[in-house]
Amino acid sequence: MKTLPTKIRTGFLGCLLLLFFIPMNSYARRIPSYARQTGLACSACHTVFPQLTALGREFKLNGYTLTNTKTITDNIKLSKKGQEDVKQFLRVLGISPMSGMFQTGYTSINSKIPDTQNNNLEFPQQLSLFYAGQISPNLGTFIQITLDNESGTVGLDNTDIRYANQTNGNIPITYGLTLNNNPTVQDLWNTTPAWGFPYTSSGIAPTPSSGLAIEDLGGMVAGLGAYVMIDNLLYLELSGYRTAQLGAALPPDSSFEGAVNGTAPYWRAALQKQFGKNYVSVGTFGMATKLYPVGVTGNTDNFTDTGFDLQFERIIPVGQLTLHTDYINEKQTLNATYAAGDSENLGNKLKKFNIDGSLFLKQQGLNFTAGYFNINGSSDTGLYAPEEVFGSINGSPNSSGIRTQIDFLPWENTQLSLQYFAYNKFNGSSSNYDGFGRDASNNNMIYLQLWFAF
Repeated sequence: MKTLPTKIRTGFLGCLLLLFFIPMNSYARRIPSYARQTGLACSACHTVFPQLTALGREFKLNGYTLTNTKTITDNIKLSKKGQEDVKQFLRVLGISPMSGMFQTGYTSINSKIPDTQNNNLEFPQQLSLFYAGQISPNLGTFIQITLDNESGTVGLDNTDIRYANQTNGNIPITYGLTLNNNPTVQDLWNTTPAWGFPYTSSGIAPTPSSGLAIEDLGGMVAGLGAYVMIDNLLYLELSGYRTAQLGAALPPDSSFEGAVNGTAPYWRAALQKQFGKNYVSVGTFGMATKLYPVGVTGNTDNFTDTGFDLQFERIIPVGQLTLHTDYINEKQTLNATYAAGDSENLGNKLKKFNIDGSLFLKQQGLNFTAGYFNINGSSDTGLYAPEEVFGSINGSPNSSGIRTQIDFLPWENTQLSLQYFAYNKFNGSSSNYDGFGRDASNNNMIYLQLWFAF
């Protein structure tokens, strides 16, 4: 690995100094809406946002409805065969379920993108408002509206609206419905694309050009699904997604890009078990999608994503150890793209592997994470053509590298993060990967981020 340039080394040392000069003696907290609703601190449901604890997973599973604050209620009496029963007809929070999030970031790349400046600040990188909390005894929401720095527009971000209930039998069963706009945003674990590591990162630094279909559908679709958790052990879900893009033609017409043909099924199964201070979950998930590159008729490009994941947690005296890993295999049949001459192959494969481990020191408010990723797939000079910085000289999507992150939480709803990404392969090669003389290590990146929720 190449030595970091002087400017990046200086910036890195400055970031570390900044971490240690933030005061640690204040316990003032500005609690977001879920915390206000439950009366619990952020640490009850999270270690470092968005990583969920066991209680956080249970809160989400049950539709964001756990409440320990003043509510406004109205009951009605029901009569059945001479017996009276009481139904809760209204139960709404006595406080507003509104929250906000602010995120800003500073990025320094090992070698700047040609004809651009380096060492850039995104302010804000994201500014979000949330309507997040209980609507009724069995209905809750996570609705995010975000100002995006790159586009300068405001739009609907991750959204998950849930109905949840429980049975009264000997075996506890939680069941529910989810209405959401991003496959895997409804998931309980931090191993699927919507909530996997890195949880946030630079919006400026170059990233590998290949992407899985299941990762790229957020905000382009809407899905309705049913799920069940049996005996707090087995989780099963089946959902279906259809096109629902913001800012696109309605109804979709010949100008529409990326429309889903029919309904795309998504499935999820997982086993989880708590034993002593240890927790483990193992599962599988996947999606089958048929997409029109342009328009809503003719050939489609077909993608089948199949994933496997594992999450392990162990409580230790000073905090928690966590391990996440997932592997996704995507089979591509590019009927439309191949017929248009935009791909070299009719059939391709794309495989992605991630693993990360973290150490959370609760009293110090510190979290250390290190991860490795590997993308491997079929060479295709039509899909991955030579292009300065973002292309591939050999038509390969293969990329790999390490990703590290240090988080400091002076308060539970405030987080300062420092990331370093190092690539040993980028878009198919370690050296001159784009055909214009750029090496994989030129995209190594330092990213400093301030995030807080209120």
